[in-house]
Amino acid sequence: MTKATKEQKSLVKNRGAELVVDCLAEQGVTHVFGIPGAKIDAVFDALQDKGPEIIVARHEQNAAFMAQAVGRLTGKPGVVLVTSGPGASNLATGLLTANTEGDPVVALAGNVIRADRLKRTHQSLDNAALFQPITKYSVEVQDVKNIPEAVTNAFRIASAGQAGAAFVSFPQDVVNEVTNTKSVRAVAAPKLGPAPDAAISAAIAKIQTAKLPVVLVGMKGGRPEAIKAVRKLLKKVQLPFVETYQAAGTLTRDLEDQYFGRIGLFRNQPGDLLIEQADVVLTIGYDPIEYDPKFWNVNGDRTIIHLDEILADIDHAYQPELELIGDIPSTINHIEHDAVKVDFAEREQKILSDLKQYMHEGEQVPADWKSDRVHPLEIVKELRNAVDDHVTVTCDIGSHAIWMSRYFRSYEPLTLMISNGMQTLGVALPWAIGASLVKPGEKVVSVSGDGGFLFSAMELETAVRLKAPIVHIVWNDSTYDMVAFQQLKKYNRTSAVDFGNIDIVKYAESFGATGLRVESPDQLADVLRQGMNAEGPVIIDVPVDYSDNINLASDKLPKEFGELMKTKAL
Repeated sequence: MTKATKEQKSLVKNRGAELVVDCLAEQGVTHVFGIPGAKIDAVFDALQDKGPEIIVARHEQNAAFMAQAVGRLTGKPGVVLVTSGPGASNLATGLLTANTEGDPVVALAGNVIRADRLKRTHQSLDNAALFQPITKYSVEVQDVKNIPEAVTNAFRIASAGQAGAAFVSFPQDVVNEVTNTKSVRAVAAPKLGPAPDAAISAAIAKIQTAKLPVVLVGMKGGRPEAIKAVRKLLKKVQLPFVETYQAAGTLTRDLEDQYFGRIGLFRNQPGDLLIEQADVVLTIGYDPIEYDPKFWNVNGDRTIIHLDEILADIDHAYQPELELIGDIPSTINHIEHDAVKVDFAEREQKILSDLKQYMHEGEQVPADWKSDRVHPLEIVKELRNAVDDHVTVTCDIGSHAIWMSRYFRSYEPLTLMISNGMQTLGVALPWAIGASLVKPGEKVVSVSGDGGFLFSAMELETAVRLKAPIVHIVWNDSTYDMVAFQQLKKYNRTSAVDFGNIDIVKYAESFGATGLRVESPDQLADVLRQGMNAEGPVIIDVPVDYSDNINLASDKLPKEFGELMKTKAL
């Protein structure tokens, strides 16, 4: 082959599609989740030759969820690639969820050729406008030479500050156009330093002179890069702490005495009552989307110290007296270095002791419980016994999610994944697939209700195809019970929450997965063990008795504790 022929062949191959793939390689992307289509098939064609590995999903929304799991677990954007029209619009819920919950995702979609963009023609859509309100960055590339700029900036913006979703649209003729433009190298993100010394010193003074300072660990405080510093501070200063749902995993076994559970959704947990008694609350990496401060700071009368990489969102219930803005672990390390152990007076010690007792009582199955179905707390307990601390558990949304979020202990960061910002149904199985690729060869457990399961159950085929070592547990009751028990509380009846039962075992087997069923409560531990020991994807059908769900939103504990505090004040 002559030199001229080689140069000509190289030029022909250097389409915009190859340039897109080169940009992904520069960013260190290993997997791309998606579904192909005519307007973006050139990029799928280029991926065949160059990688990254394509993971074909069965619905674009689920592909976005898989990318979100990669983003949450690695801190680097997961990537989803889809075609035009409904291929793009099907991403909306996935990108909204990732953007709201602080998970970096880069979504790439095809579109009609530029000449057709303003015409009423097949799959023509203003992609950039569609995704602008639900992403951090949304653009459509109009010139092949701009591909590297658009893709590189998408990755940078998705990861910066409050991480989230970025979207880039490619008209079909742009990715098919030949170009000599080269990809742009990945540029390391600038690293923040700690918050100013004066602010840190002021925060330490507030904590050390408080009667009952409490730490509220939020989603960014529970990330792997921050967790070591958070734990070190808690251990040295001996502060009581609570987690938001997305901060699960801050806890270690040697911090159990200081731990007062997770808070979120309903203001009726021991952690809520602890914050109510606190005079100073140090929030670490907290986002109000996790649990609105109007619920945990009802009177707005406690001193708040906001520690984060970004400014606080101010409202009537969240007006920090101090804002420590800077790199979270660096700032915490400075506090830990200068702070000393906090000693509590007798009154505060008794409050902590009483709340610990409430926590213990809340974790017990009622002594008079009798049912041929499994109590939620039994599922939580047996699942905790069945997995080690490093197993990733992905949790869907529904009544089961409240039980899991409150009572399933996690001792490593990001080992309990939950959708706490959008509370999106259907995330668990796609997230588990994403997690299985981040942690190849490791067991992953996903949990859903039978309602949420069918939102994304078609991805069981994807899991089987990948031979993913996933155990998916379905809490089965044939209702949208998270809605139902709240309707009962409001209206004393339910509406539009019942649906038909399916044979989950046969459903699993039809995909080539292993299907198991718990026939009675005493079988639960054995069936879980059998599922954990099986090869490939496993679906376990667990008939659950949700009779106690009406208590999930009960104000019984706050009232009881309030009366106790009044008695002590007399």
